[in-house]
Amino acid sequence: MLFGISGNARLFLYCLPADMRKGFDGLSGLVTNKLGQNPLSGDIFIFINRTRMLIKILVWDQTGFAIWHKRLEQGTFEMPLIEKTQNSVEISRQKLMLILEGISLKSVQSRKRFLLK
Repeated sequence: MLFGISGNARLFLYCLPADMRKGFDGLSGLVTNKLGQNPLSGDIFIFINRTRMLIKILVWDQTGFAIWHKRLEQGTFEMPLIEKTQNSVEISRQKLMLILEGISLKSVQSRKRFLLK
């Protein structure tokens, strides 16, 4: 489990730069109005600012909202390849961990694995 969240949760990365002054209400408003998702779904919503040095992760855990926040002292968070028309992209837990750890997404090669769909 990532951040104490169940394995059923999907992860959505907001593709536009987010205002990091936003808190619970502001971020859940972005989820509803820009991503067209339900912030109470238990899915994980990821926001990165313009300089890509700050990241916030919003999740509803059945009792309330939780925000996880990280600021880099050096470097930037890498964004995956995104089409300019997309407001959000669904990413895997593995890709989120690579982004958080500063591992280049371009250099990672995944081996073939069985995926239950």
